[in-house]
Amino acid sequence: MKIGIDISQIVYGTGVSTYTRNLIKALLSLDKDSDYVVFGGSLRRRNELEAFLTGLKGNVSGKVYPFPPTMADILWNRLHVLRIEKLVGDLDVFHSSDWTQPPSNAFKVTTIHDLVPLRFPQYSHPRIVSAHKARLKHIKREIDVVIVPSDASKEDLMVNGVSEDRIRVIPEAADPIYKPAEKKEIEKLKRSHRIKEGYILAVGVGPRKNTERIIEAYEKVRAGRNLKLIILGHPYKRIEQKSGVIFTGQVDISKMPTYYSGAEALVYPTIYEGFGLPVLEAFSCKTPVVTSNTSSLPEVAGDAAEIVDPFDVNSITEGIKNALNRKKGLISKGLERSKDFSWEKTAEMTLEVYNEAKK
Repeated sequence: MKIGIDISQIVYGTGVSTYTRNLIKALLSLDKDSDYVVFGGSLRRRNELEAFLTGLKGNVSGKVYPFPPTMADILWNRLHVLRIEKLVGDLDVFHSSDWTQPPSNAFKVTTIHDLVPLRFPQYSHPRIVSAHKARLKHIKREIDVVIVPSDASKEDLMVNGVSEDRIRVIPEAADPIYKPAEKKEIEKLKRSHRIKEGYILAVGVGPRKNTERIIEAYEKVRAGRNLKLIILGHPYKRIEQKSGVIFTGQVDISKMPTYYSGAEALVYPTIYEGFGLPVLEAFSCKTPVVTSNTSSLPEVAGDAAEIVDPFDVNSITEGIKNALNRKKGLISKGLERSKDFSWEKTAEMTLEVYNEAKK
């Protein structure tokens, strides 16, 4: 088979980037019989796409086309013109990205990681909401198989009109870089933030990430404790700076395992996630997790985390306290839980989807 995969999203450092990078590498390691064509579009970040393509090994060729995401949205989501074969040649399977839906003559597969722009448009830029609405119309009309990472995302997709028989649930996994950091690296990080004792960690900022309730819960927990709260991200205008709360700004992915490894707990009571990779990232770094009872998060965490009501500050507070008191047990459970997820498994299940093109 000749399989084409759009990699445009890898330059953005998000969960979609983690998925795309690791899936392609795992597929190339697993599947020696197919020929892969990986491609992406960008004006400003073509070098990053080309560097990724250069590092791939196996039956693979690559191409970077010179137009930006805005043009891709217009061409493929709104006008729905220019078949992908015009850029990369004939394909048996075309696996499209999280952003655009080009027309194609091939067996068409796409991955929808979450439906945040449709379920919570108030948390997304209007242009992103518009692009996802346009893309969903083409998905419902043309796509042969839609991959989602969780049963929760599957339910969301069905509510939005995609039939169950076209949906495949394929869980994702943490990037292999997530493993316990060395003690000296943790101490160096703590010194850089002037932290003498411990800290708890929150990943991401904004209303959907529940930042304000996390800070409220932290203020209740820190009474009698010398404990800081590190939040990975930039503060936004509704957030009042509180004592003990540290916003890091943007953090390079190479430093993320150290932030996880040094934390007393990851506090991740988000309102909605299509999968929630930070839960598995923390598990892999031997960090206890506090997370929500909503969307996909209970699926990912299993019984290895403190599960809380993200709309109740007292519930989050108790979850943090319990995680601090049960640290050893949660670390053990989290490590075991993380073994249930791997990119090899994700690639195997994805290849089964591609093989449906032969039927």
